Amino acid sequence: MSAVKQFQVTFDCAEPERVGRFWCEVLGYVPTPPPKGFATWEEYESSRPAEERGSWFACLDPTGVGPRLYFQRVPEGKVVKNRVHLDVRVGTGLVGEERLAALRAESERLVALGAVQVQVLYDGHDACIPMQDIEGNEFCVD
Repeated sequence: MSAVKQFQVTFDCAEPERVGRFWCEVLGYVPTPPPKGFATWEEYESSRPAEERGSWFACLDPTGVGPRLYFQRVPEGKVVKNRVHLDVRVGTGLVGEERLAALRAESERLVALGAVQVQVLYDGHDACIPMQDIEGNEFCVD
């Protein structure tokens, strides 16, 4: 059996570039270069039929460590809770009030980008902040 060499995380969404650029800001990712043969994304998009323009967006971890993120336009809206979500890990190794403060600071940064803080889970030692991105996809600041 062969080992998986790479994987990407795919988001179904209404506005791929908007959601993709949000996640670029969250994770420090960068948009992928335009497809081969095109100098800019604008040039690529203008070459496509009108109904296909803006149908996808992708971004990469500039360090090459994290997975590629792919955002694709779908006709249906989000109806139920995600079965898989991302954990944005900013409090690794921290405990108690120090951990909670780090998570709250990141949550505030993401709210300024358009995210929604759902709740704060804190038991005096461990903490997690469930959130939603700009199209309602759940993720956690952990």
